Amino acid sequence: MAFLSSHSSILTTTHSTSTHPKLLHCHHSSSSSATRPTALSFPNKLTTTTQQTHNLSATSVPINKWRTNVSFFPTFLKKPKDAKPIKDELLEAIAPLDRGADATPEDQQRIDQIARKLEAVNPTKEPLKSDLLDGKWELIYTTSTSILQTQRPKFLRSRTNYQAINVDTLRAQNMESWPFFNQVTADLTPLNARKVAVKFDFFKIAGLIPIKAPDRARGTLDITYLDEELRVSRGDKGNLFILKMIDRSYRVPV
Repeated sequence: MAFLSSHSSILTTTHSTSTHPKLLHCHHSSSSSATRPTALSFPNKLTTTTQQTHNLSATSVPINKWRTNVSFFPTFLKKPKDAKPIKDELLEAIAPLDRGADATPEDQQRIDQIARKLEAVNPTKEPLKSDLLDGKWELIYTTSTSILQTQRPKFLRSRTNYQAINVDTLRAQNMESWPFFNQVTADLTPLNARKVAVKFDFFKIAGLIPIKAPDRARGTLDITYLDEELRVSRGDKGNLFILKMIDRSYRVPV
């Protein structure tokens, strides 16, 4: 049995009419060979245009600064995403798939995308340090064909699969329901705050006959989402597991 395995002031610059540029034009008198300079002034339009240009330039800088400052506020006020609508979407998507046995590749891709959205808002960053992990969980979806037993006729497949974990003893147990009631227990070794190495120790055929597990019966499990009622995990073979809590008081045999 496989283990379920992000106000400023406006500066105005003006040009006085006394400072208008003047062009000296030489006027020749008929009575004299000397020339008299005559001053020709340019109109005031240049002053008005220059003043407007300076006003616009001086005004634009504070406005840009203000706009830059305002853009920071949404970052501070942003609220964390609510996991509930994503959970509802996930549960609705997997409901008709017989725990994954009837899922098409397109179904699997869609479920994986929704699961990744849920993982992104995981409220329990260190599940191996949380009491929420303890208890008996029912498998409601997986991509593991060995657990789904899709190679068997439907009447020979397990109707329900469970997994129990106890953090204090670092023990885990997988259980099948009718028709075979097989079980397997395992020791867990934390690799980090959310990932464990799994070493199976005993299988129980029909829940009664113990058989020692071979040494190669190992794996890893990454717990990527955890709350009071739902858990999402990913195994070392790339399989996805989604489980719901059914009995928080359950204890795994030591």
